[in-house]
Amino acid sequence: MSGKPVLHYFNIQGRMESIRWLLAAAGVEFEEKLIMCQEDLDKLKNDGLLMFHQVPMVEMDGMKMVQSRAILNYIATKYNLYGKDMKERLLIDMYTEGMADLFELSFKVILGPPEQRDATKSLIKDRAKNRFFPAFEKVLKSHGQGYLVGNKLSKADILLTELMYCVEEFDASLLTNFPLLQALKTRVSNLPNVKKFLQPGSQRKPFTTPEMFEEMKKSFKF
Repeated sequence: MSGKPVLHYFNIQGRMESIRWLLAAAGVEFEEKLIMCQEDLDKLKNDGLLMFHQVPMVEMDGMKMVQSRAILNYIATKYNLYGKDMKERLLIDMYTEGMADLFELSFKVILGPPEQRDATKSLIKDRAKNRFFPAFEKVLKSHGQGYLVGNKLSKADILLTELMYCVEEFDASLLTNFPLLQALKTRVSNLPNVKKFLQPGSQRKPFTTPEMFEEMKKSFKF
């Protein structure tokens, strides 16, 4: 096996996409073993590779890592994307946990009952526009620096950029009143490693629609 991390997940964004973003931003090449059917997932479980019988799972540095936030923290620490001290790590964690709340709502659009999708989309747009984006705009304005923490690229900037791309799928105008967030999105997107990841043909997965998820479910016992 090569020294590259190996990512085990479905062929969708889901809970692996932030891991893909973080590895790509760090300039780390990775391989993917896509789980395309129930037999693929059962084999991982039966081979004892999934601690909690769940994915994502990442093989890296001799470990089989599970739980997406733990994986993200490991990658961020290894590639110096997690602040210089405890206070900066606290801020990065605070910001990314806030982002996680909005990410979870986006998952509900896909996983929730069809009759609740419109209401969930409206809630995402409201929370982004009136709670989360104003908070992050205020952070950037408060210190006048190019990145959220320590004037240096961190996990928080990368995941916020991913989140901005995500919510714009629901409403492309959501960033209109947040010039500093727009500038951050542009700044991170133009970093060479990220710019490459955003190009067609990369390992970035397309925005997952409920229809795509329903089609994928046909191959699994969900």
